[in-house]
Amino acid sequence: MPLKSLLLAYLLLFSSFSGLAQHRRTVSGVVQLAGTRGTPEFGAGAIIVAPGTVFGAVADSLGDFSFLLPDSVHSVVVSYMGFVADTMPLHDGDNNLKVLLTAQHTLKDVVVHDRIKTTEISMIDPMKTEKIGMGELQKAACCNLSESFETTPSVDVAFTDAVTGYKQVKLLGLSGPYTLITRENIPDVRGLAAVTGLSYTPGSWIESMQLTKGTGSVVNGYESVAGQINVELVKPFTGEKWLFNLYQNTQGRSEANINYRYHLRNRIGTNLLVHASSQWLKTDQNKDHFIDQPLGNQFNITNRWIYNSRSGWMLQAGIKVLYADGVGGEWSYHLGDAQSTGSPWGYHFTTFRLEDWAKIAKIFSRPNTSIGLQLSNVNHNQDANYGARAYKGQQNSLYANLIYQTYIGNTNHVIKAGASCGADNYDETFAGTNYSRQEIVSGIFSEYSWHYSDKFNVVAGLRGDYDNLYGAFATPRLHLRYALAKRTVLRLSGGRAQHTANIFAENAGFMASNRQFNILGATAGRAYGLNPEVAWNTGLNLTQKFRLGMREAVLSFDYYYTRFQNQVVVDLDYPGFLSFYNLKGESYAHSFSTQFDYELLHLLNIRLAYRYYNVMCTYNGLLEEKPLVPPHRAFANMDYTTRSKWKFDYTIQWVGTQRTPGITHNHSGVSPGGVNQSPSYILMNVQVTKVFSDVFEAYLGGENLTNYMQHDAIVGATDPYGRSFDASLIWGPMMGRTIYAGLRYKVK
Repeated sequence: MPLKSLLLAYLLLFSSFSGLAQHRRTVSGVVQLAGTRGTPEFGAGAIIVAPGTVFGAVADSLGDFSFLLPDSVHSVVVSYMGFVADTMPLHDGDNNLKVLLTAQHTLKDVVVHDRIKTTEISMIDPMKTEKIGMGELQKAACCNLSESFETTPSVDVAFTDAVTGYKQVKLLGLSGPYTLITRENIPDVRGLAAVTGLSYTPGSWIESMQLTKGTGSVVNGYESVAGQINVELVKPFTGEKWLFNLYQNTQGRSEANINYRYHLRNRIGTNLLVHASSQWLKTDQNKDHFIDQPLGNQFNITNRWIYNSRSGWMLQAGIKVLYADGVGGEWSYHLGDAQSTGSPWGYHFTTFRLEDWAKIAKIFSRPNTSIGLQLSNVNHNQDANYGARAYKGQQNSLYANLIYQTYIGNTNHVIKAGASCGADNYDETFAGTNYSRQEIVSGIFSEYSWHYSDKFNVVAGLRGDYDNLYGAFATPRLHLRYALAKRTVLRLSGGRAQHTANIFAENAGFMASNRQFNILGATAGRAYGLNPEVAWNTGLNLTQKFRLGMREAVLSFDYYYTRFQNQVVVDLDYPGFLSFYNLKGESYAHSFSTQFDYELLHLLNIRLAYRYYNVMCTYNGLLEEKPLVPPHRAFANMDYTTRSKWKFDYTIQWVGTQRTPGITHNHSGVSPGGVNQSPSYILMNVQVTKVFSDVFEAYLGGENLTNYMQHDAIVGATDPYGRSFDASLIWGPMMGRTIYAGLRYKVK
């Protein structure tokens, strides 16, 4: 435990037993450190004590402190390592202090260097969480959130189809909508943006991510079936003042990003994030006469304000606006061409999205005690045409989450409780048929955390919700952590999750076909006439840290089992049709993975991983392997940094065979006996970065260096208005070898 935390715990423990009979007053203030550039810095971690007593406090990240002190105390001492301590007198009626400490000059500084790992697994958190830092994201061409996991073996990324260029993440072998994706713990990528929304967050906006497999906290809702990905955007109070990022690849994709942050009086901060991208070059690498990805543009801007008061209030508000458009399809198609037999087949879309959110919190002087309110509003409009078939959607969503946290007895027993409400209004039209619904879910929750020394942790949560479409339901969740040894941690998790399937938005890739969409067994008064998806997930994780030679190594094993009580089955196996129906039978997913991280040589790191999935579902009465999910994957990543600030990153993946849906044409990979299996393949990516200074760096990279492509990606490409046309059966890369370059320029 850090010294300052140990001291604070000591002070708090004894202050609760001494001076009980004395009258007390609240002493608060802010500690600042005289900076070398003339601008004071926050005195985070400064220690404030009353001489001759056990009363005191430790300043927070903004240098603020507040604690109770008997009236008989007339001064406090403020200290910070490397700075001259100062004694501050207390006057009647004036207990709000402003302290400026100056640096000591009698001794030379002792600097201890330690490199922060780009991906870290906490050994203390009862939930296994992978903390992915900005350094990890910069190992590859992280243009947006859907491309942020190329060096993270826990998440699979695949194209949804061969026309739109969208990518979808998969966790535990389950498709993207089963993963709760949040922005700073507010639901973000969901609803009509369940797949397309991954491209709405540029990579340069991301400060870090937290990846949790299996069931998460009930505080964040009931939806996480496979896990949660929480995205932290860059903050107004940290990092560079300006960031300029430019990107260009050989496929005709250009991007520009500008990040700006500004402080007002050290307590009010704002940042402005601007993104513009364009796909301006037609490419057809697999020679099927369809362009590989649509031509189009995206403009995205976010502005956020944060205020931290001395009295413990924290306010945040932000707004995000996005506009995107694109045109794709056959090479000869132009926007406005007729969509009928004999004409070029085309795809085009426009999307407008407006988000605004707010966070209001009060941190009390009592340790681990706070109350917060999260608010969010989303307005999403999209209009798309896939050949002669149109899909339009509008979503208006409101979300509120009230959270109160405190402790019982002592800070080893923390309780969170609150209430949430979400309202979604959907209006969709697909192939001339309208589907509209309003879904309102309100609920209450409570979560108890028990920390027993450093050996054992428990997090037990329960929430109850009422859905106006499906009635009341309960969501229990449990997380256990036990330290078998000092550097060996075993975790166990389990719980329930529920999800309302947005069958069109979540399966938009299948619209790039002439399949007939059928909803079977529909019941009035439910979303698309189907039941909610309900799943139970259990997980077991072992994390071992050890010294191998003279360097740190981490080895982890994960096993997760997801069983669906009900699932909206997406049945592709009957040629020419796509059927949705409630599960009748079994549906489950076994997921096993192992990962090894090690610094092989000084500044040379390796990451090795292997994953096995067994994902089965009952289709039309038969329990079968889920299509387009490879059971086996292997992964290796190496990064090396030279003393002259060159960075080399290399990633290789092997993707095993996978079942393709039942089809009647000559599809590559069809094995004797009629069992459809795709071939296995290897992908390689590399990036070289040169850091010229603290403010400027340039990078050059290549993706899919083996130039492997699924050449027959579009079935029936020569007759796009025929019944067999299908561009959605994607098991491999859609793009061949891609070379890219970019630069980052910072203003401190």
